[in-house]
Amino acid sequence: MITPTPLMHLVAGVWGFKTLAVGVEFGLFTRLAGGRTVTVAEAAAEFGLDERPADLLLSASASLGLLEKAGDGYRNSALAEQFLVEGRPYYFGAQVRYSDLRTYLPWHRVGEALRGNRPLTWDPQQQDSLFDTTDPELVAQFWDAMFATSRFTARALADAYDFGAHRRLLDVGGGAGAFPIEFCLRLPELRATILDLPHVCVRAGERIAEAGLTDRIGTVAGDFLADPALPDGHDVILLSMILHDWDEPTNRALLARCHAALPPGGVIVISELLLNDERTGPPEAALMGMNMLVETEGGKNYSGAEYRRWLTDAGFVDVRTVPFEAPGANGAVLARRP
Repeated sequence: MITPTPLMHLVAGVWGFKTLAVGVEFGLFTRLAGGRTVTVAEAAAEFGLDERPADLLLSASASLGLLEKAGDGYRNSALAEQFLVEGRPYYFGAQVRYSDLRTYLPWHRVGEALRGNRPLTWDPQQQDSLFDTTDPELVAQFWDAMFATSRFTARALADAYDFGAHRRLLDVGGGAGAFPIEFCLRLPELRATILDLPHVCVRAGERIAEAGLTDRIGTVAGDFLADPALPDGHDVILLSMILHDWDEPTNRALLARCHAALPPGGVIVISELLLNDERTGPPEAALMGMNMLVETEGGKNYSGAEYRRWLTDAGFVDVRTVPFEAPGANGAVLARRP
């Protein structure tokens, strides 16, 4: 029998997100790092709460798999211990914070975005793009969020595709450098270049220095949409979570410049949340497409079939898709310049 229960699960989705977000805001999971356990009374005292709200927060967090019960107390689950404790290599809290502060409230007006076909998180009449901002706090929030999502995604991509076959990587729109850092930590012979806006390159330089990789990862300040050519001298180009920000003509033009920048035999890697060829799912890709409506002027999530067609039209061969599972992508479309 069909019931409305699946619809109620959708209704309650926001409750789960906000429970996660407030736990990150309070530093709950960081405070419980290393196996520490707290009772409701202890949590209430520590966070300055009455026992009722402390009880509700802890039990709700446990129901979501973020905490687990240990006697009369609660402790981090393995998921929270690995990804929600500040300072851990794959800390995901920055993504949670950014989504809560930057995109959550605009999503309440998604009908406005649908009717107007324009973004809600920035004003196209005041900025050239989402990335054109001088607000230092917003810049820090955004790139920290992208680094949080990208670091583990890079790990999953490196498991799915062997970058050891390459010598020099160009990460187009590479942000704070999560992918080159992850790859170079694995592959001592690999060298990498990040191409991004000048203020982003500053952020990337800081992350690269923290990883001890300044001798192997460099940055080039530029605009991959406006510059006439991409930096050459690389045998693999990565476009990770880039093409969903732009419309088809913009993406086709970028792929043509990638083709021109690669030597014969060079490989392009498009890492994205890919829709299936029927454009009916999976949900994480389709809903990210809706988020592109809220955040961009022309972006959307595309199917593997669309990327395969664009790559073939750009002159690439041996086009194939490698699936994997990660927060920022579910697969990579790869192709070779003949």
